[in-house]
Amino acid sequence: MTAGSDRILSAIALRLLSVALFSVMNLLLKLAEAQGAAFEEIIFFRQFGAAVLVTGVLAAGPGLGSVRTGIFPAHLLRAVVGLTAMALTFAAILMLPLAEATAIGFSMPIFATVLGALLLREPTGWRRWTAVVAGFVGVLIVAQPSGGHIPLLGAALGIGAALCTAFVSILIRRIGRTERAMTTVWWFSTLAALALLPFYLTAAQLHPPLTWAILIAIGLLGGAAQIAMTESLSRGPIAVVVPMDYTALIWATLLGWLAFGTLPVAATWLGAPLIVGSGLFIVWREHVRRRIETRQAAPQS
Repeated sequence: MTAGSDRILSAIALRLLSVALFSVMNLLLKLAEAQGAAFEEIIFFRQFGAAVLVTGVLAAGPGLGSVRTGIFPAHLLRAVVGLTAMALTFAAILMLPLAEATAIGFSMPIFATVLGALLLREPTGWRRWTAVVAGFVGVLIVAQPSGGHIPLLGAALGIGAALCTAFVSILIRRIGRTERAMTTVWWFSTLAALALLPFYLTAAQLHPPLTWAILIAIGLLGGAAQIAMTESLSRGPIAVVVPMDYTALIWATLLGWLAFGTLPVAATWLGAPLIVGSGLFIVWREHVRRRIETRQAAPQS
């Protein structure tokens, strides 16, 4: 086995690990709320735990000096949008069943395609626009605006979270031109934790040991998942690692059934494949486009 294939296999393994950790973290969000933790406490511990973990990894590796940056405003904007996306995501997870919240979250590549075409003027052919339309149809099927099987507000929060996350992906793409991935993760975690601290202090309360353990686990799992996700992108191409994200739907369905005895309704089984399929097609078309651009840019012999 070649070194290149070793890196790709490790990239896939890291991405799968990241998805599993995020899925367990999402379950713990619901359990923390059930144990009486306030929303402000939950989201603060998510960011504070991640900041501590990432700082430790950097201190043990390249050193804290590696987080120096010349584009602080870009990191600040990424933190604002990223924190908004996370707040909306957590609110949707707390309001919706795990599988439905996860399925709606998979509309992110759809919004990323639309924003890329509008903001970055990226070429978007009819095939990807068809995938975008199919994905939106899938979201409508899962959300069922007139069906009432899930709260309409929860579905709207999930869609808003996907839109903000898509915007974050564009910001990260621009920041990534000059910054290392771990530097970006550190700035986001640290700035978000600092921004959330006043809200946490107003909502902080005493908890039994189990609740504290859940809150700490949320932060550590989120930070570890973030590191694994970031490292996967440094080892393998996006077109290979991103499709692994869709295993989250399997985890969400399994964990939702084990913890709460809930299974996705018929609308979710119908709409989720449309969302997942459109996302996979968009990722594949992006891979094809970049491969063509690389071939055209290569010097002709």
